[in-house]
Amino acid sequence: MLDERRSVAARFIQILDATRAADFLAPLLFRVYLAPIFILAGWNKLQHLEATASWFGQHLGLPMPALMAVLAGGTEFVGGLALLLGLGVRVVAVPLMAVMAVAAVTAHWRYGWHALPESTLTVPWEWRPDLIEAAQERLAAARRILKAHGDYAWLTEAGRFTVLKNGVEFAATYFLMLLSLFFTGGGRWVSLDDWIRKSFENKRLV
Repeated sequence: MLDERRSVAARFIQILDATRAADFLAPLLFRVYLAPIFILAGWNKLQHLEATASWFGQHLGLPMPALMAVLAGGTEFVGGLALLLGLGVRVVAVPLMAVMAVAAVTAHWRYGWHALPESTLTVPWEWRPDLIEAAQERLAAARRILKAHGDYAWLTEAGRFTVLKNGVEFAATYFLMLLSLFFTGGGRWVSLDDWIRKSFENKRLV
């Protein structure tokens, strides 16, 4: 009986090990997910540098807001392209993580964890539950006004109304995905980093 259990366990481990053949999928999907987010965010900042600098300086209190706008926009845009191509992934992950950390601290921390005002807490570490309650109260008031004075069915055809709580949830999630890419790199087969590495290895063998 014990031998049978060991055999089943060994077979299960073999199956799990066999899945490592597809270990390139996780970094690939992370890159494909993050790349357009950073490319579009960076391009938007670079296209509206004056407005971005104004926001950084007046609302976030960042020093040298014009320079910070260029650095943030350039990092996001170039970093997003690099993620898409799988080029220098471990290198670009570092400044992108820095941008996410600064965004989390300066723009989102005061609003707590959740990006949206969940009606019930979904994580135990939310430090601004008061904003969730306040957002729900205002959302209920807004819905009453819209139902009383507008075509509420038409207004909600494309999606329900909500109140943006704007917590650190998204910035933290992107940071963790970038941290994973920092350690794994762009992955095998579908990243320029892997092709470049293989090219150098082949030259060494010649």
